[in-house]
Amino acid sequence: MTIYLDAVWLLNFLLDLMLLMLTQALAKDSTRRLRIIFGAFIASLLVPLSIYYPDSIFTSLLGKLLFSAIIILCAFRFFSIYRMFKLLLLFYFVTFAIGGGLIATQFVLQNPVSLSENGVLTFNSGYGDPVSWLFIVIGFPLVWYFTKNRMDKHASEKIRYDQLYSVTIQIANSKYATTAYIDSGNQLVDPLTKKPVIICDEHFLKQWFTENEWNLLKAAHADLDFEKLPASWESRIQIVPFQGVEGDRTFMMAIKPDNLTVVYNDAEIVTQKVLIGIQFAELTKDQTYHCLLHPQIIKMAAAASA
Repeated sequence: MTIYLDAVWLLNFLLDLMLLMLTQALAKDSTRRLRIIFGAFIASLLVPLSIYYPDSIFTSLLGKLLFSAIIILCAFRFFSIYRMFKLLLLFYFVTFAIGGGLIATQFVLQNPVSLSENGVLTFNSGYGDPVSWLFIVIGFPLVWYFTKNRMDKHASEKIRYDQLYSVTIQIANSKYATTAYIDSGNQLVDPLTKKPVIICDEHFLKQWFTENEWNLLKAAHADLDFEKLPASWESRIQIVPFQGVEGDRTFMMAIKPDNLTVVYNDAEIVTQKVLIGIQFAELTKDQTYHCLLHPQIIKMAAAASA
């Protein structure tokens, strides 16, 4: 059997490089790319070691664990044993995730159930089947990208869920609750009353309106014709000027509620000094929250408790 050591070595080096790059991305590490490349080179040395020295300690389980620690030490800066151990575990997690993804992809693409020559239905598990180089070269980057993309989304969603709180709004005799997100970028304040403006979406706010009232409200907003406002809501609707992200000055319709209650750190924050900006659309596609809270509301609660 002919073994093209240079090709195997190159492929192993590229795979190790991508694994270390993914480990670095998930760990939010600022190590220079040149050091990551050096770590991948050290990792690829396992190929000639395994071929020329098949009985060396690095081919055993303990040796592979030791070699993995050497790879991490070469690829990342040393800050503490605890951090290096975390990077080592993350490296193994990434390796198993990518490897498992490739095996799962191969299993899905192949036909696990087949009919033998004598008509007997057989099941081929796929274990032990050779995986082609072309499959690895194409499949590895795809699984790598999918893993990184999902982990990044999971991290951002975790941050978002950590800032979700229960909010209850009362307008007239109706009171409804929803989930709210504290948006540190929301600095919208009514210039006349100095009240902070929270933003609620259409899905949540329509509960207080009839279908006809909501359509009139949308028409008044679209045409900037406030004579179209529903008569029963004229005393509660207020116009708040604001500047958009692109610098355009525009107006937002806001509702004056009777009170707003936010459950924050097992305590209730109740205030009437707030306006509810109307978003004529959904805030999120997955319906995670329907309200963007103003950070000033939390600051007011902190000042009151102090």
